[in-house]
Amino acid sequence: MKRVVVGLSGGVDSSVAAYLLQQQGYEVIGLFMKNWHDDSVTISNECPWLEDSNDALLVAEKLGIPFQTVDLSEEYKEKIVDYMFNEYEKGRTPNPDVLCNREIKFDVFMKIALSLGADYVATGHYCQKTEIEVNGEKVYQLIAGADTNKDQSYFLCQLSQEQLSKSLFPIGELTKPEVREIAAEMDLVTAEKKDSQGLCFIGKVRLPEFLQQKLQPKDGLIVQIDKNDPIYNAEKSEDLSLEKELELEAKKLLYTPKMGKVVGKHQGAHYFTTGQRKGLNVGGTTDPLFIIATDVETNTIYTGLTSQHPGLFKKALFIEKSEVHWIRTDLALKNGEQMEVMARIRYRQPLQKVTLHQFEGGMYVHFDEPQSAITEGQFVAWYLDNELVGSGVIS
Repeated sequence: MKRVVVGLSGGVDSSVAAYLLQQQGYEVIGLFMKNWHDDSVTISNECPWLEDSNDALLVAEKLGIPFQTVDLSEEYKEKIVDYMFNEYEKGRTPNPDVLCNREIKFDVFMKIALSLGADYVATGHYCQKTEIEVNGEKVYQLIAGADTNKDQSYFLCQLSQEQLSKSLFPIGELTKPEVREIAAEMDLVTAEKKDSQGLCFIGKVRLPEFLQQKLQPKDGLIVQIDKNDPIYNAEKSEDLSLEKELELEAKKLLYTPKMGKVVGKHQGAHYFTTGQRKGLNVGGTTDPLFIIATDVETNTIYTGLTSQHPGLFKKALFIEKSEVHWIRTDLALKNGEQMEVMARIRYRQPLQKVTLHQFEGGMYVHFDEPQSAITEGQFVAWYLDNELVGSGVIS
């Protein structure tokens, strides 16, 4: 009998995952990860992890499976929280959920599970795993969840073949309503529970307040750039190599305060991200202002009017060589090769047509259509049909 450790989070998805595995004849153990206990930054008085671990325990009791809690808050602080502060300080916007899966759930947590004699680790993610054979070797495929509205493959875009080989996603072929129905039939306490929001496991944290603990507020200017600024019509020189052309398309435009007019003040450029429109508190403009760039060196925020401002759009992005990650290592591009795929630069973004270009120093992702708010530090993930084959950090 194969043994599976399920990461019971106290939500409905992982509860049903545990039940389904039990039905499939696995020996199931429930493990709750406690990743956070700094109550000074959770928003309300609710203590989410206490309530969640309690719900997880009730589900385990109902299913009659062994249950324990593991405290990973130290690893979480070091691998996720510190990393986030670091990235924000550099003016980048990290994705804690993708990292949490790569570094915590499918690494630290998985090692604990395997040390308990588990053959697999299972989670309540909406995605699927299949196996194929390539040149006589077993290769694992990460497939989008059957519920297109809930597909969570993007959050697992940094997993490796090794991690996938030991993972199970029992609810991947179900829709959310079907999952709730099973939970209700089984009379699980989590059946009606709302989906968790916010940082993976930190509970309801308000990001700016969370960041303010580490990053000191400092006054800076909000500058508005006109959509007809000459920077958007720079002459392209002829006969550039493909690599140089892509480099130009992916390049960050360099704004200076002189180029626009000062429209307000802010408390620190590192609290803001490209594409953001809330929280600027600048009144009196005809249309909403969107952030087109932040400069943490000079502590300046650059904005433009409307969501169609040219400063928001780019047709290419770059991933440094060390940050290019293939789940399907057998498909990895060699220097000089290219591949047409579909890609997204954020969770829930509809898939976009792109061409990947691999060069010596890294990879360019070139979009058919210009993309709004390509954000440094976020992940781009690329797909062949409904299979997620690789990803990388936008540099």
